[in-house]
Amino acid sequence: MRLNNKRLTDDSTQTGNALRRTRQLYTQLTDSYDKLLKNSDRELANKSSDYNKVAQDLARREAELGELDTSLKKNRAAIDKLNADLKTREARLAELEKALAEKDKAVNDLRASVANALRGFQGTDLQVKMKDGKVYVSLSEQLLFKTGSTKVDPKGQQALKQLAAVLETQPDVNVVVEGHTDNVPFSRPTGGMQDNWDLSVLRATEIARLLTTGGIQPERVTASGRSQYVPVAANDTPTNKAMNRRTEIILTPKLNELFKILDSSSAAGPTPK
Repeated sequence: MRLNNKRLTDDSTQTGNALRRTRQLYTQLTDSYDKLLKNSDRELANKSSDYNKVAQDLARREAELGELDTSLKKNRAAIDKLNADLKTREARLAELEKALAEKDKAVNDLRASVANALRGFQGTDLQVKMKDGKVYVSLSEQLLFKTGSTKVDPKGQQALKQLAAVLETQPDVNVVVEGHTDNVPFSRPTGGMQDNWDLSVLRATEIARLLTTGGIQPERVTASGRSQYVPVAANDTPTNKAMNRRTEIILTPKLNELFKILDSSSAAGPTPK
């Protein structure tokens, strides 16, 4: 009996010791678990914070990429417009160069036609030349008029008749008749003329009448007098004064096509910068 009691006592002691060790282990495991859980929560919070930062950075970069894409599209549209404007201007330039070439050819052809028609008169009394895109037909006083007269001599009338025949076939050519004198003043008024202004104007209008009578439409002709103020030589010798006493017939091709091109270029506005 005593032996049994002792055994029970020993078993109870061993059981209590085992129970205490088990509780200690449980407590240790619980503490470890709590520590692991706290560490896990802290790491999870850190990971979540890192994720939020990465997500925000990604959203910011996507927004920047969207802005860059929008800007790129705008730049492409601007470049496309500039290219289209450049092509339009290049086409206008080519058109303008073509029109200028045609105008130059027309002036050259006109000069050749006039020179050919008046070849029997050319010399010191009649000259045909080109200047500033125009054809100048310069006729001396000796060919056209007697001194102080506004009536054209027969030989001058023949020259003007042949010139009118050429210009009648050139409806796109405007005609300006300019009368010029030397600097010798009128000693006294004669024939209704007071001075060289009157003389140069009346000679120009007389030639304009003969040209229109010869077939040129009057609306194409302008008569003007320049008096003594546009000399071609100094009025210091009889020869130079004779050179200044002249009538110039200035032939100018109409530039309607050129003006249309220039007007369309102006209407298009300046090239964007």
